[in-house]
Amino acid sequence: CNSPDKIMNIRKKYEVIIVGAGVAGLFCALHLPSDTDILILSKGDLEESDSFLAQGGICVQRDEDDYRGYFEDTLRAGHYENDEAAVDQMIRLSPAIIAELVGYGVDFARDDTGGLRYTREGGHSRPRIAFHGDSTGKEITSKLLRAAQSRPNISWAPHTEMLDIIECKRECAGLIIRTDKKVFPVHANSVLLATGGVGGLFENTTNFSILTGDAVAAALRHGVQTQHLNYVQIHPTTFYSERTGRRFLISESVRGEGAHILDGNGNRFVNELLPRDAVTSAIHACMKEQKLKHVWLDMRPVGKETLENHFPTICARCREEGFDPVRQPIPIVPAQHYFMGGIRVDLHGATSMPRLFAAGETACNGVHGKNRLASNSLLESLIWAKRAAQAMRPQAEGARPPADLSAYADYDRFRQEEKRLILSAMEREDYCD
Repeated sequence: CNSPDKIMNIRKKYEVIIVGAGVAGLFCALHLPSDTDILILSKGDLEESDSFLAQGGICVQRDEDDYRGYFEDTLRAGHYENDEAAVDQMIRLSPAIIAELVGYGVDFARDDTGGLRYTREGGHSRPRIAFHGDSTGKEITSKLLRAAQSRPNISWAPHTEMLDIIECKRECAGLIIRTDKKVFPVHANSVLLATGGVGGLFENTTNFSILTGDAVAAALRHGVQTQHLNYVQIHPTTFYSERTGRRFLISESVRGEGAHILDGNGNRFVNELLPRDAVTSAIHACMKEQKLKHVWLDMRPVGKETLENHFPTICARCREEGFDPVRQPIPIVPAQHYFMGGIRVDLHGATSMPRLFAAGETACNGVHGKNRLASNSLLESLIWAKRAAQAMRPQAEGARPPADLSAYADYDRFRQEEKRLILSAMEREDYCD
């Protein structure tokens, strides 16, 4: 077992390098042949990915009759800017993905007959979200991580950053990486970018602060096609706090189970099951009109038993903050949550640069359109990661050009310039293809 406490020295060459140890990176590694020489980088700890933070669940097409409703819900949430072929692929492949996860030991909630129990979130016309309490992301990611750690062909490099792509004759030949303050090139036949979102660029976010769009910045530097960089989703319900740092997300499933959003006078003012952008806009308008720092989420209509059994993590965190959701409303405020744009990829996770693939939040395959439907993110990440693994094999030996490391000598300056590069690209309204 190549467990993280037995990290191999990073070599100069691998068949595949995967940047990111969330569900996309792990699932790709698990779908490559077992004799593929793989290196997985993680900017922080192996558990420090947004995949671990996902609360609500993972969508699945329940039956053939559910296809049209699921398809329409996804397009309506995305303002009909979705790539319909991508949406079709996601929905059609969803039952097989759930079956695979169960095979890896993921323990989804079950009904009295032993079948999957489903919950509902905003934007969905019916319950179709499989879940594990309010920590579905942790359940899925931890099981995939355990499976990947049992593979002797996978090497691990936590606390290791990707600084740039190595380009040779318009193909990706590997990466420039940094670990222990040392910068050096590592070559590969194929590279998967699964670095997560851009939350670290924002003051208020539900993301880990280390997620700063590194892969997107590298794509911009090398002319790799990107798309919809200004499509950033705000989650309407995060716990309000005067303290700085990552915001604690209150899952949309809470509203799916009946929770109400209240204004400063204790009155409901929005349909809680509208798509996220609509709920967020209503909250911002209410806060502006009533001059509020936050509004309130009343979970009491959900019922004590459901709250305690379905949302134990949320209840515990609220109580740590001094609010008992069984007895009183909690303060909430919108915060940056998800990046719908990113590195443009096709149905196989391939970018415009040969040998370079992307999956998960850093990629844009068009499935989400302008606004992501709740609980489509884990599913989308898994499907495109698997498709990328299938597309990158077999890959012939790639080039191994010399690398000029002078551009990375001043690390802090390099990262600041990278941040400006991403933010300026987001601000250009005409940037999207």
